[in-house]
Amino acid sequence: MQKIGVVSDTHSFIDEKLFDFFKDCKTIIHAGDIGNIDVLNKLKSKFEVFAVYGNIDANEIRIAIKETLLVKIENVKILITHIGGYPGKYESKFNNIIKTESPNIVITGHSHILKVLFDKKNNHLYINPGAYGKNGFHNVRTAIRLVIDGSNIKDLEVLEIER
Repeated sequence: MQKIGVVSDTHSFIDEKLFDFFKDCKTIIHAGDIGNIDVLNKLKSKFEVFAVYGNIDANEIRIAIKETLLVKIENVKILITHIGGYPGKYESKFNNIIKTESPNIVITGHSHILKVLFDKKNNHLYINPGAYGKNGFHNVRTAIRLVIDGSNIKDLEVLEIER
C-alpha cells in the first residue's frame, strides 16, 4: 500500500503547502507544464517522480522526460500525458494508447480543471488534478492524493488553495 500524489500545471511554482499535502506519499505523478527543471528536481529530491512534459515545457525538461508515460504501481497500470483530452473526447493518438494498454488510471493535465470520474467505456479512473501553479485562469490551485493498495485505488483526497 502506498500514497501517491498527483499534480499538474505547476508552471514553475511549488511551495511547502504542496510538500505538506504530499508528505506521506512515496510517489508523485506530474502531468506536465512543470515550468522549469528546478521544480522537477525539487520533487525528485523528496519523492519517486513519474512526470511528462507539457506544452509550455522547454527543451531542458523535454530531454529529461517523455510526452506520454505508462507506469505500474503495485498492480495498477497508470497512463500519463499532458494533453490527452478526457473520457468521450480523448485525443486520437492518446485514445489508441488507451485501447492498446488498458490502463486502470488515466491522468492528464492541461485544462486547469480538476476532474475525477470513472470512464465506463474504457473501464478506468480518469484524473485531471487541475492546476497547482499561479499562472492560468483557474481561481483555486489543486492537487490530488490517493492510495494504491494492490489492485485497489482508494482514499482520494483533493487539496484546494485559493490563488
